[in-house]
Amino acid sequence: MFGQRTIRPLTAATLGGIAFIDDRLIAIDSTKGHLLEIDPESDNSKIINPHQVKEFSDVTGLAVWEDTLWVTRGNSVYVSKLGSLGLEHFATLPYTANGVAVWESTVYVSCQKLGYILIFDRNTRKEITKFYAPGVGVENLTVTQETLWICDRTEQTVYSMDRATGEVNFSVLTPFDSPTGIAVHQDADGKQMLYVAYSSEEPYIRDNPNADPNHELTYRDRTFIHPLYYHYNTEKRYALSNGYLIEMSYVEEIAPLEEVYLQDIEWRIALPSETERQTLKQVEPIGLPFTEEVIDGQRVAVFKFDTLAPGERHIFGWKALLEVRGIKYRITPKDVEDLPELSAELQSRYLVDDDDLAMDTAIVRRAARDAIGSESNLLRKMYSIRNYVYDELSYGIKPYIDTPDIVLERGVGSCGEYVGVLLALCRLNGIPCRTVGRYKCPPYSEHQGVPLQPDFNHVWLEFYIPNFGWLPMESNPDDLGNYGPYPTRFFMGLCWYHIEIGKGISFETLSSQGQRLTKEDIAIGDLAINHIRFTILKELSPF
Repeated sequence: MFGQRTIRPLTAATLGGIAFIDDRLIAIDSTKGHLLEIDPESDNSKIINPHQVKEFSDVTGLAVWEDTLWVTRGNSVYVSKLGSLGLEHFATLPYTANGVAVWESTVYVSCQKLGYILIFDRNTRKEITKFYAPGVGVENLTVTQETLWICDRTEQTVYSMDRATGEVNFSVLTPFDSPTGIAVHQDADGKQMLYVAYSSEEPYIRDNPNADPNHELTYRDRTFIHPLYYHYNTEKRYALSNGYLIEMSYVEEIAPLEEVYLQDIEWRIALPSETERQTLKQVEPIGLPFTEEVIDGQRVAVFKFDTLAPGERHIFGWKALLEVRGIKYRITPKDVEDLPELSAELQSRYLVDDDDLAMDTAIVRRAARDAIGSESNLLRKMYSIRNYVYDELSYGIKPYIDTPDIVLERGVGSCGEYVGVLLALCRLNGIPCRTVGRYKCPPYSEHQGVPLQPDFNHVWLEFYIPNFGWLPMESNPDDLGNYGPYPTRFFMGLCWYHIEIGKGISFETLSSQGQRLTKEDIAIGDLAINHIRFTILKELSPF
């Protein structure tokens, strides 16, 4: 099971830096100051610094080179012999030193406050150069012969960087949030595998016998180490990461608020899409049979009823088996210079106001101008529009969706309203965009075989770049407030729990006697209750 299981040392509270010494896994518990040696196959662990716990408290970064141990604590970097663990000062930064990695005579130190990875000469202890930090969060490091690997806690991302030039080769989304440490294990055959430590808090329901009622919400530490699988497609410029086999069910239950009589009904529900990161293994009907149609390349289930009379009740829907992985594209502004003209079809379909986008209102048109300023590069324009919307809006959920002009004036929007504003501003600036999404699987991959239900539906968008195609972008999860800097984890990336359904088409429509019914005729939500269930069956094998 080495390399295929989650490692959960029993007493650990907050794991930070990790490293391998042959098959021995070393980790620092930053809260307790415990330097742990962990058996990756059994979780068995022991404290190897029982007399130096105080010295190792608040250590975040950790690296091993030959017979030396390197750590970061506060603003400083320390080195010691593995046998003695007596910390010797190596260097001091103006701000907190977060992570450290060592290769021969080169020492790499990350510092979020500076926004750089500083590079020191081990012998002279002098800074020799520095690289821009690829993300915006606290970063930890490990290094191999040619690659500096960087995990960013806020970005939920691991970056592969050329350790000589500082150029990012590619990046991958981690399957869990808050990655805090990273290490590379090399087996006897020379095969390398990445391991990532994660540390955060999780909510849980505590049974408190001294309270009335006795159940109360509280939080506890959540920390573990998990292998990170990845595959970089050089030609298509994306990296896939850990994925899961998921069973998803979508069912409608006829339960009208007011009884209706409809004839010759066709009820269409989009099926999960086939994408670079998502494979539909099988699909079957629930409750009633359906036929299939293909609309703009997307599979759609069609349920037919001769009549729907007062008092009549049905359940119907589909159950799908999906393989879903994380994906992250690596495309730079330099790659999108001198793009060809958009086709007439793209312009007519994805640069127009076809969904109450209020693109002719003064506030939306002004926002479209202000968002990009004088920028002409398509990718930078897209990035600027996203940041402008994040500056102008804060997240708030509502039972209905207002048009972008109202949302911009109010300054608060749901995920669907974020998408509406983004669509309007992008289309006014000549960037084709379309709505995608519908649901996210609850991101509790350790709860395998347990039915999970999402609290809300969810939408995001895709934007089109000639020569590259459609690229994903989340609506609001990267809007962390405080006017940035905002992470780019879901800018051209999606995690394994995003389920793509009906890309560019309506998720669900209702027709009667050949005429499509609008929400003014009858809203689907007034006619039926939907039931969504996910079951995570297993983690997919490494690439």
